[in-house]
Amino acid sequence: MTRNQKGFTLVEIAIVLVIIGLLIGGVLKGQSMIQNAKVKRVVKSADEVRAAFYTFYDKYGAYPGDENLATSPPGDAHNGNGNGLIAGAEYFQLFEDLVNAGIIDGTFNGTSDLPKHAFGGTYLVYWANPGAGANHYIRYDNLPWDVALEIDTKYDDGVYNTGTLRANEAYAAATSPVTYFYLPL
Repeated sequence: MTRNQKGFTLVEIAIVLVIIGLLIGGVLKGQSMIQNAKVKRVVKSADEVRAAFYTFYDKYGAYPGDENLATSPPGDAHNGNGNGLIAGAEYFQLFEDLVNAGIIDGTFNGTSDLPKHAFGGTYLVYWANPGAGANHYIRYDNLPWDVALEIDTKYDDGVYNTGTLRANEAYAAATSPVTYFYLPL
C-alpha cells in the first residue's frame, strides 16, 4: 500500500513559525536600537554645542554669534551686537562663527542655515526664558514627543513644564512632535 502524501507536517509548520517569529523579533529589536541611537545622538549634540560654545568664549572672550569684533574669528562675515545675549539673527551667526574659528565642521552662511538633529528638525542656541529662568538654551525644534519625554525623564523630572529641561507643550501622542524642547546651555 502506497500513499500519496501532500502538505506539511505539524513539525515543519512549527519550524517555519519559529523562524518567522525570530525574524520579526530581530526587526523590532533593530528598530529599538536605531531609536535609542538617535536619542543618544540628540543628547550628544547638546554636549557638543556646549563644548564648542564655551571653547569659543574662552578663545575670543565673547559668545559666538554675539561677538562684534571685526577680525574674530578669521573670515567672519557677520557680527552680533556684543551685548552678551544671543538673540535675533545671532543664532544663525553662532554656527558660522564656530566653523570660522575651526571649532566645528560644516558650512553655515550666518543668515539662514542651522544644524539638524537626528530626527530631522533643527536646533539652535539663543537667549530665552522657557520658565526655568532666563538663560542661553539649546532649542530643538520638532522633536518627537516620546523622545522629548525620554530625555526629560532620564536627565530631569519627566514633566514638560518643570525642571531644567522644558518643552513648550505637554508630552502626548496627539501633539507629536513637540515644537520646542529646551536644554540649558
